[in-house]
Amino acid sequence: MARLLGTLRGSQPVARFQRSCGLFPAAEEGGGSGDPAEGPRERGACNGAGAPRCAAGGVRSGRGPQGCRQKYIVKNYFYYYLFKFSAALGEEIFYITFLPFTYWNIDHSVSRRMIIVWSIVMYIGQVSKDILKWPRPLSPPVVKLEMRTNAEYGMPSTHAMAATAISFSFFIATMNLYKYPFELGLAAAFVFSTLVCLSRLYTGMHTVLDVIGGALISAVLLVLLYPAWDAIDHLLLTNPFCPLFSIVVPLVLCYNYPKLDYYSPTRGDTTTILGAAAGATVGFWLNNQYAASAYTGESVQPGFPLIASTTAFVLARFFVGILVVLLTRWLMKSVVLGVLGYRYKFPIGDLEARRRLEVEVPYKFVTYSSVGFTATVIVPLLHELLGLM
Repeated sequence: MARLLGTLRGSQPVARFQRSCGLFPAAEEGGGSGDPAEGPRERGACNGAGAPRCAAGGVRSGRGPQGCRQKYIVKNYFYYYLFKFSAALGEEIFYITFLPFTYWNIDHSVSRRMIIVWSIVMYIGQVSKDILKWPRPLSPPVVKLEMRTNAEYGMPSTHAMAATAISFSFFIATMNLYKYPFELGLAAAFVFSTLVCLSRLYTGMHTVLDVIGGALISAVLLVLLYPAWDAIDHLLLTNPFCPLFSIVVPLVLCYNYPKLDYYSPTRGDTTTILGAAAGATVGFWLNNQYAASAYTGESVQPGFPLIASTTAFVLARFFVGILVVLLTRWLMKSVVLGVLGYRYKFPIGDLEARRRLEVEVPYKFVTYSSVGFTATVIVPLLHELLGLM
């Protein structure tokens, strides 16, 4: 068993998977192009957090991975674009579109459960990374296609955790609300989570054990949370202390995030997730208190059920909502960074200053809690005003 775990934790299985999918280091294959419109690609820091060496033989400083790059060759563009797209399903662009879409166009209760599960699972995953401090796969032999997340530790894969949590919580929450074949819903959840998990191997960001561990941890958390879904939902909608609890607890967790010996984006990402969930939760509570009660035996939706809505209404609600959400994010980023820059005497463009605890946490928490609140309160009001309900 120890030998098997050691193999799954190693870099060679990841490299073999990449080669089987047509992804090679340029030095290994000699020439070729990394994209139909480009020469050999140069992307990705070579080794992630906890990894001691770079592909070019460089030595990593104590503050984190250096920006050494490597060229690679793509021989199978189907897998390349499939897994690049699948990897994006675990990024902010997916969360900021899909989760609000379910709230505006599908069902409030489904959206609430997904957001709560997502925030809990992601917090546990992010903290686990910085406690375990397992390195990411080494390059060589692995080809790395991403740079930003490479500065983090590897175990568990939070992409795998989020994909498992979102796909299966959506399936569980909707299977009794909408009529569709159980097997079809289960297969869709499995395919979604599997594609995201495989994308983490293809992009060279995680070992096999990281991905398996992330999916299993997420599955266990889903099993533990499922019996309490209704109780948690009712508590968050009706308890008078919900807004205070939803803001204070995430802030305390963010300010007491595990410390590292160099900067990693995990604290900022965690603050973003908890901030968005906090703002959305306050919005859920306000909607339940001052609008039509959301805690009923039937699904509550911002308009017609999805199956009866015209495509035009669905798309209109989505694009209007996303535009408002993105404008809110841009505005709050500018305002909060401006205030913090004035308070702590640094220019807005100073990246190092923005990474400091006293700046990063309030900046990201206020920005994304505003995004969550806007998505759940302001956007539905705007939909109603525009006659999109």
